[in-house]
Amino acid sequence: MREFGKFGPLIGTVDEGTSNVKFLVFAANTSEVLTYHQVTLKRFSPQEGWIEQDALEILNAVLECIEVTVDNLKKLDIDPEDVVGIGITNQRETTIVWNSVTGEPLYSAIVWSDVRTAKIVDDLIKTKGAQSVNAVTQTSGLPLSTYFSSVKLKWLLQNVSVVQKAVADGECMAGTVDSWLIWNLTGGSNGGVHATDVTNASRTQLMSLRSLQWDKRLLRFFDIPVQLLPKIKSSSEIYGYISTGPLLGTPIAGCLGDQQAALIGQNCMRFGQAKCTFGTGCFLLYNTGESIVHSQNGLLTTVAYQLGPDAPPIYALEGSVAVAGDMLQWLKNGLDILNDLSDSETQAAEVSDDEESPICFVPAFNGLYSPHWRKDARGIICGLSASTRGAHVSRAALEAVCQQARAVCAALAADGAPLRRLLADGGAANNSKLMQMQADVIGIPVIRPLMTESTALGAAMAAGRALSVWPAATPRPPADNYKKANL
Repeated sequence: MREFGKFGPLIGTVDEGTSNVKFLVFAANTSEVLTYHQVTLKRFSPQEGWIEQDALEILNAVLECIEVTVDNLKKLDIDPEDVVGIGITNQRETTIVWNSVTGEPLYSAIVWSDVRTAKIVDDLIKTKGAQSVNAVTQTSGLPLSTYFSSVKLKWLLQNVSVVQKAVADGECMAGTVDSWLIWNLTGGSNGGVHATDVTNASRTQLMSLRSLQWDKRLLRFFDIPVQLLPKIKSSSEIYGYISTGPLLGTPIAGCLGDQQAALIGQNCMRFGQAKCTFGTGCFLLYNTGESIVHSQNGLLTTVAYQLGPDAPPIYALEGSVAVAGDMLQWLKNGLDILNDLSDSETQAAEVSDDEESPICFVPAFNGLYSPHWRKDARGIICGLSASTRGAHVSRAALEAVCQQARAVCAALAADGAPLRRLLADGGAANNSKLMQMQADVIGIPVIRPLMTESTALGAAMAAGRALSVWPAATPRPPADNYKKANL
């Protein structure tokens, strides 16, 4: 075994989110972040309800982040060759199609929160019948919704002529963002690996939760050719090797959807443990162990992780909230109420907890997800008066995040899984006022690790385990503990 530097073996993580891309380097022995680089991603809305990203921009941002982070390592006198593996974690459901010969995207990436497929969903419900629709949910764990990759891919196949031609020519590949990145990083049209992991595949609505393979009945229901889709692998194994750049030859050894990666990063590895990521949206996952549990109260059933090809899959119940941090971004860019996202914490604190605030904010910009599943819902701010200040709106926005998370917690309790505490992470979790308000609303402690990069850490852990360089037991990091205030 080669000699490592003072930090021991290192694991890099590509953390590709909806709003930005990061590449972070972790010390496997301590879980410490040594350095990282971040690039902001753009989103486009060419029509009402349409949300797209540039697949090449995503790829180039990843390549830039890797290059700059490796330069940072050199400046810190850390040998980049100590990076023994890479994990990938990504925004889920977002769908990309590309030409397998040229490597060019055939259309923009259709983002998870895009609702252009509402008519497709309605038509499927009308034409397929209740029994078939229910079978989709029982097999995939997911209800018919604009949220998942199945209907996004169906829309692309129905409406984009270059996609139809590529399919006819046998030159079309499809996948979620992880598949796009893995294929490109491992060689692209020159032998790139077309693969995904079980967690991302479980969000396409095309995979059976039991077999962990593309399901013929689901493919037939949505009319998706299986040859377009990547091979499904576990979350912790070698996918392939980086084909270019400063980490040439480094294995990609872990891959998870961002919310599942955060579950691992928060050490929620036992039945009954739960975490909530406050990012662009808000996503609560509850570990149900090796049991597939179907909610009766509007939650999703999903694969939490599979740590190796011979390991059993672990499942989770999930409550998905479409808008959380995105609401603050809207207050900044749409209403000019905030100069900076961090101002939301300051402004909300200007409104005392006992001050009467009649404002109600429902951020249903593109419908409502768990537990309501109302794609027709639209946002509203009500209760405005002449005395309303920007601070009142900012506080109402934070309250809206908390109330949506409370509804998910209530659905969990109704399903027989009440929480005793909630582990929090994600960019919006850095807002201490939000964390305290959340504890007050749900009435249980909210625990926020001091290192909130749980998503990236989870992918690093998966990669490190595949390469036998990550400790079997990872200590829980120091955390802030928010308890319900005595009001």
